[in-house]
Amino acid sequence: MLVQAPAADSTAALPGTPGHGIVSVEHLDGASVVTRARAASPLRLLTPRNHGRAAWVYLASYGGGLLDGDALHVDLQVGPHAAAMIATQAWTKVFRTKGDPSRGASASIAAAVGAHGRLLLLPDPVVCFAGSRYEQAQHIEMEASAGLVLVDWMSAGRRASGERWQFSSYSSRLRVRRGGRLVFVDGCLLSPEHGPLVERLERFNVLCVVIVAGPPFADAAARALASAAGAPFARRPSMLLSAAAIPDGGAVVRIAGDSFERVSTRVRQILDFVPAALGDDPWARKW
Repeated sequence: MLVQAPAADSTAALPGTPGHGIVSVEHLDGASVVTRARAASPLRLLTPRNHGRAAWVYLASYGGGLLDGDALHVDLQVGPHAAAMIATQAWTKVFRTKGDPSRGASASIAAAVGAHGRLLLLPDPVVCFAGSRYEQAQHIEMEASAGLVLVDWMSAGRRASGERWQFSSYSSRLRVRRGGRLVFVDGCLLSPEHGPLVERLERFNVLCVVIVAGPPFADAAARALASAAGAPFARRPSMLLSAAAIPDGGAVVRIAGDSFERVSTRVRQILDFVPAALGDDPWARKW
């Protein structure tokens, strides 16, 4: 299914490849602009205007979700002093795997962030339908002076349809390098082959990872660490939260919650600096 993501500058072979896209954001005349945006079906790239000085790019797919065999990949370049927000048009729906059980859908992103650049990856959650298989990978290469905000989250599935934790497999890999040094590696694999997911995940329906790193967001990372350290203890809480420092500055916050509403509220509290950083609020008309 998902192969090793190519380096962020390996764009020569991408045009015309199904599901592949290229995005370049540069700082020009005091603002960040999308200078290149190409995508092959089923991937779509939307670049709406906003009231800030950052470039906004929304990832979407034809058909409203990922089908068996879909393999999306985006090569992203954020130039020096540029700022880019990458989000999704809606929740990423992964439809049921049919036929070959080893197949499924995949998505990956390889990003390079130049000196004093800022990258904010703020997608909506992934929701895997019953019987679906999904893999994703995110590889971020950033200069020492660059900043990164990243949210990676997934839900238990369509609970109203009786599909809570009923997918066949979900895996996610995340790697962040800063100033040529590997500072964060994370992986998650959820499969009923390792035990019933409903029993293992108990009351939780949303899993989330938030990363804040780099000098532009140093104060926000420190606040996130302090907030997690001061969280009150409760027996069988509706939400669990932990935080840890990232080498060379930054924080990673992990959240498990019983509802999207609780987790999204907490995420927005952690990232309360984002609207000011972008000059516009990306969540004002979403949730």
